[in-house]
Amino acid sequence: MKKVLVSLFLALGLAVTAQANTGGIAWDKAPNKSSDLASLQNGAKVFVNYCLNCHSAAFMRFNRLKDIGLTEQQIKDNLLFTTEKVGDNMVSAIDPKQAKGWFGANPPDLSVITRSRSSQGQGTGADYVYTYLRTFYVDDTKPTGWNNLAFPNIAMPHALWQLQGKRVPIYEVKEEHGQEVHVLKGWEQLTPGTMTPEQYDQTVGDLVNYMAWMAEPAQNTRVRLGVWVLLFLCVLTFFTWRMNGAFWKEVK
Repeated sequence: MKKVLVSLFLALGLAVTAQANTGGIAWDKAPNKSSDLASLQNGAKVFVNYCLNCHSAAFMRFNRLKDIGLTEQQIKDNLLFTTEKVGDNMVSAIDPKQAKGWFGANPPDLSVITRSRSSQGQGTGADYVYTYLRTFYVDDTKPTGWNNLAFPNIAMPHALWQLQGKRVPIYEVKEEHGQEVHVLKGWEQLTPGTMTPEQYDQTVGDLVNYMAWMAEPAQNTRVRLGVWVLLFLCVLTFFTWRMNGAFWKEVK
């Protein structure tokens, strides 16, 4: 498998903790497919094959992937690259000392990355990650040759450029309050990637979907239990009300 995401999620982690430039764009809505097992499984494959090269997800164990429909044998055959035991945590294969030497800091853990970045009026952490992974563009003024609309002036390159290709944003100049404002109009594709734009967006959506599930694997179960609890309380309230009426009926 390709190992091109050595630095992408380091940038993502730093973007979570660093102060974002106010010139960032509005976040796109990430696909909500928390019950789509095919999407979760593909996202898990992308995460393990690409992200675990240098990032850990220390709060998640490989055997927990059975919750999204994978068998233990499938996990062993396809996803165990950094460990030999299916019950181990998802720990990065990179040496922390080497990582600090290469990047200046250890790559952050991604267990709950989609829950750690949100903005009132902007969206959820999943929306931010989804937008971030899809808004890299060529910028020859930067040392890496890349920039990002969701996190302007980011120091990391676009590690997924082979999948998405090289592109630049197209801006439309508008006047607001007497000042010229550059509004994103679309994208110009300079060189094609190995995926079509639709395929790339779907792959990123699956990856973000898995990361959102990983941040809270019991979310769907919690929601289902919550619905049944509310229904039970409604029925209990009805019978309690009827019993109360019957009890006080003869009391004057």
